[in-house]
Amino acid sequence: MKRTFSNLSHEKPILAVIGTLAIFNFLGKALSVETAGAVSLLAFLWLFGVMIWGASAVVRHAEALANRLREPYGTLILTLSVVSIEVSLIGSVMLSGDGGPTLARDTMFAVVMIVLNGLIGLSLLLGALKHGQQSYNFAGASSFLIVLVPLAVMALILPDYTISSVNDTYTPAQALFFSAVTFALYLVFLMIQTVRHQGFFTEQEEPRPQPPDDHAQYATWAHVFLLMATLLPIVLLSKKMAGFVDHGINSLHLPAALGGVVIATIVLASEGMSAVRAALDNRLQRAVNLCLGAALSTIGLTVPAVLLIGTFTGQLVILGLGAQMQVMLALTLIVCVQTFGSGRTNVLHGAVHLVLFLAYLALILEP
Repeated sequence: MKRTFSNLSHEKPILAVIGTLAIFNFLGKALSVETAGAVSLLAFLWLFGVMIWGASAVVRHAEALANRLREPYGTLILTLSVVSIEVSLIGSVMLSGDGGPTLARDTMFAVVMIVLNGLIGLSLLLGALKHGQQSYNFAGASSFLIVLVPLAVMALILPDYTISSVNDTYTPAQALFFSAVTFALYLVFLMIQTVRHQGFFTEQEEPRPQPPDDHAQYATWAHVFLLMATLLPIVLLSKKMAGFVDHGINSLHLPAALGGVVIATIVLASEGMSAVRAALDNRLQRAVNLCLGAALSTIGLTVPAVLLIGTFTGQLVILGLGAQMQVMLALTLIVCVQTFGSGRTNVLHGAVHLVLFLAYLALILEP
């Protein structure tokens, strides 16, 4: 009984996230941006704190699964959980008619830039400061990038250069084709990662002994259930958070794209925490699997979903980026190929990726 109570005490973040979602849904306008300034500010801080606390619980269960299932399954579960719910969120907004034609593009691009520059840069920099040079499995990183580069270009750059339609969109026939090939290529990658070449995504060196885990330990299925039970309310709360962020951006006359960055950062908080912690523990391969896997899964799952929704509902879906952001995406992909081209990383690699992330934010604020 004492053991059970001790385990349950670790799940306070789950109760806090679910309780907060219920309260915000029940009270409605009483805790909305339409209320008085002080109440609205407190509601925003409450949401932010609970979502970050919940993200720490997601990381704990993801790390328990990673230790139990080993790579690449542990990180794959976390990545697919976050991205699948993210896709569901975008799809629900599109089907409700609340999203604009650039919703999917802005969300995808924000996730890609945060992951490939912000999270990778922070992980490599902090890991290198603590351990010097760090190693990873070159074959695994190359497998991620050889799929990620063409899919990112086809999703976010190519629509600007097709001539069969206007407004940086694909025609229905083009949309069906690119949905099919994107999803098919992503499935081929998953087969490589989980069946044919699992060794590409594990550490080349002998596994280092795991530190003792003082967190609650359950059966594998229980960790999966608790991870999803925390992650789903966090993503649903991000819709509530979006209202406060949009209100603040409009009040301060900031660029609208900044709101997507804030929401994407919160949604990615669990993966970000896990990637940085892995780098600090000198397990760079896990950080690589998380970061590159998140970027690839976002495009591999989001593009087919939004293109199919747009095709069958008649909604306009604009995927092509503007000229400035096309340059930033191309530069990011080139630097990623260079960073993960030797099997080892150092402080310089992390610093370059963080500079690119800051440049991305600067171009949002001052195009």
